[in-house]
Amino acid sequence: MTDGSTGGAAGGAADAGQAAAAGPGVESVLGYEQARDELIEVVRSLEAGGTTLEESLALWERGEELAKVCRHWLEGARARLDAALAEESGES
Repeated sequence: MTDGSTGGAAGGAADAGQAAAAGPGVESVLGYEQARDELIEVVRSLEAGGTTLEESLALWERGEELAKVCRHWLEGARARLDAALAEESGES
């Protein structure tokens, strides 16, 4: 895998701008698919059990952070679709 701090920037200026708008942290590094996949793993780990309370809390917090990233990307995608549909209907 590539280092997210350098490899992720090549994904495109629009993606980087959307991610940065959510604030500092993982949002500026993770794309939607990366966050979703990691969130799935966090949920699986929590469901499997066998972790200490501290580990479970850390997993929960990470899951909340990843869910926020996913919501951000989905809200951005929805806004772009709405804008494109509004533009399309305005041109007809």
